[in-house]
Amino acid sequence: MKNYDLEKRRLVLSAVAIGIVVIYIIRLFALQIASDDYRKSADSNAFLKKIEFPSRGSITDRNGKLLVFNQPAYDIMVVTNEMKGHLDTLEFCKALNITKADFINRMANIKDRSKNPGYSRFTQQLFLSQLSDKDFSAFQEKLYRFPGFYIQKRSVRQYQRAIAAHVLGDVAEVSQGDIEEDEYYQPGDYIGKMGVEREYEKDLRGVKGVQILLRDAHGQIQGRYQDGKYDQRPHPGRDIQLGLDAELQALGERLMEGKLGAVVAIEPKTGQILAMVSAPTFDPRMMIGKLRGKYQRDMTLDPAKPLLNRAIMGQYPPGSTFKTGQAVTYFTEGIVTDSTRYPCHHGFNFKGLHVGCHAHASPISLVPSISTSCNSYYCWGLYHMLSNRRKYKTLEDAMNVWRDYMVSMGFGYKLGIDLPGEKRGMIPNAKFYDNAFKKWNPLSVISISIGQGEVNLTPLQIANLGATIANRGYYIAPHVVRSIQGKKLDKKYVEKHHTKGSLRAYQEVIAGMVSSVRGGTCAHAVHPGYSLAGKTGTAQNRGKDHSVFMGFAPVDTPKIAIAVYVENGGFGADYGVPIGSLMIEQYINGKLTPGDEARAAAVQKRHIAYSFKRPLSRADSLRLDSIKRVNTIRDSLKKVKEKQDLADAEKLKEAKARKEAEEKEKKRQPQNEPAIRVEPETTVKTEKKEKDKEGDKKEKEKEKNKDSRKENKEKPKVKEKSKEQSKDKAKEQPKVKSKEQAKEKPKEQPKAKPKEQVKDKAKEQPKEKSKGQSNDKQKSKEKVNRAK
Repeated sequence: MKNYDLEKRRLVLSAVAIGIVVIYIIRLFALQIASDDYRKSADSNAFLKKIEFPSRGSITDRNGKLLVFNQPAYDIMVVTNEMKGHLDTLEFCKALNITKADFINRMANIKDRSKNPGYSRFTQQLFLSQLSDKDFSAFQEKLYRFPGFYIQKRSVRQYQRAIAAHVLGDVAEVSQGDIEEDEYYQPGDYIGKMGVEREYEKDLRGVKGVQILLRDAHGQIQGRYQDGKYDQRPHPGRDIQLGLDAELQALGERLMEGKLGAVVAIEPKTGQILAMVSAPTFDPRMMIGKLRGKYQRDMTLDPAKPLLNRAIMGQYPPGSTFKTGQAVTYFTEGIVTDSTRYPCHHGFNFKGLHVGCHAHASPISLVPSISTSCNSYYCWGLYHMLSNRRKYKTLEDAMNVWRDYMVSMGFGYKLGIDLPGEKRGMIPNAKFYDNAFKKWNPLSVISISIGQGEVNLTPLQIANLGATIANRGYYIAPHVVRSIQGKKLDKKYVEKHHTKGSLRAYQEVIAGMVSSVRGGTCAHAVHPGYSLAGKTGTAQNRGKDHSVFMGFAPVDTPKIAIAVYVENGGFGADYGVPIGSLMIEQYINGKLTPGDEARAAAVQKRHIAYSFKRPLSRADSLRLDSIKRVNTIRDSLKKVKEKQDLADAEKLKEAKARKEAEEKEKKRQPQNEPAIRVEPETTVKTEKKEKDKEGDKKEKEKEKNKDSRKENKEKPKVKEKSKEQSKDKAKEQPKVKSKEQAKEKPKEQPKAKPKEQVKDKAKEQPKEKSKGQSNDKQKSKEKVNRAK
């Protein structure tokens, strides 16, 4: 007879064994065929993949002048598996001019996977980068003595001239974040950090190449694998041409020497940036090599902030240059016409509000208001626009229409320039003022009409306004790159952005700007060779006013629009007009006349003394950082406390609400409820009732005392009572006596009494006791009164 249980067990065991084998087979398949890990490990032993770096794309100006190029550099690479302990460390360090401690530290960093996640002992790792020519020559002669070390050639950036540092940017070694963000990079690679180098990194960097070398069992290289059949050649990066004019850029940096601020010049028809100056600037040639870190640290500690690109990151009040945009808005909306006149008696005076202005003819119309830069005209224009209920239903509607005009001109939002770090500026709307002021009216915001108050623009936005006026109502997004080798520019850099202003409005504004140059605030900008339109600005701030200028030339066929912003430069004619007019002349004529060259030298020497006197030291920086951290912690604790206070206030509010609800419930209850007699020990009373009861008791005690005094004086005859009553009274008499009498005569023990007498005594005892207590209290009060 078959043993079915045994058969069943055999089948189960067989199935388990087969399952285990299948699992192992699947796992082996996944490791060796489906997964790349095993293959990569095997390849690492058999092959050496040598990375070949491409040359980075060059950068030129609009005229083809070289700005950034490449120079060969040499890196030392190491394969740790090939060192095998035969390295003469002292000789190696001497060849590279490094210390033994430096050698140990570098090797530890290479093997530390937290710092070098891509480490493998079979692949090349960066040991030392950018050898000088002298060190490279000395090391190459002795390379055969150092097994596991290789020389790898690459290119590094070089800058032809010390100009346009904020536009060009720089290149530095990749960070861990860069490696995690893009798999293309490995430790030791280089990446653009600022400017065009950062924005167009993928176009400039090119594509790496790979050379596959074959190893033997001992790790020695035998040659190229299959004669280089599987090698990949590196593809160089794309060359880039900028819209910058190198000579114009150099002149702008000369003129801004010793000042803080920015200059931006735009070609109106294309939106290309002709010059972008941020002062103070720095030498881009110092941002390469081993000294880059120290140089960058020094600039970071400098209070003048030379690394800040003020042209796109600085946000300033535009001052009177903003009036041109206001004129377009008022004219297009029908608030003013070419013949509308407003009074100006040294400023805008209305309902106790005064906005000052310099002396000029009054009343004044649109074109003269631009040439003389009248504040009153634009204050009246904004007031009438925001107060017009025939055209706009509410104040908020009028305010939002005004803002729509400003946004259409490129204010309040990023223009989209092809440089990192652009700021958007500030253009307020009705919601902003609702949150800020709750209740506001046209007079509350009148200062925005003259480019003050809550309005902030970048120098790039001011220059773009000049380009928009030059184009009679449209602009193209500003950009620094003119062309990319083998690639088209982004569509947004060729599209026209039309504003809400009418052509007639822009023509009126241009007439005012031309009049300003011929005999107004821009009179020093006039040039006999071409027509120029300009507008000055004096932007108020806590210190000395900022000097601002905006203009374009020639008027009929504009080639350049420019904005100059000099911090604490005073009036617009002090610094803005001379710098702007000289740069316009340089671009249109290609050079300056001898007389204008002398003017440029004079402007270059005119430095502005700012409040900071020395650069911050490292100790200052650490102190400021610690203060910042303390303030951050303090602010966070303050926020926590505020939250707790709010929670406590909510709890108190809830408790108060509950108490009020209970009191309301008590009031709703009927007042004529039947009185319930409760013993004094268990009765719960309010303070008012207790006080009333105490007052009643005192009055009763006074009445009783008066009665007792009268009885003592009159001594009434007491009728004879029954024997039982006389006996009871005789027994109760000792309890009524005063305390003094009780002290004089000791209490006698009561004799045995019949049951009826005991009961009568028990009934009368509480009454007699209370009378005795009241008499005692009265006597003590009388003693106190006698003493007084």
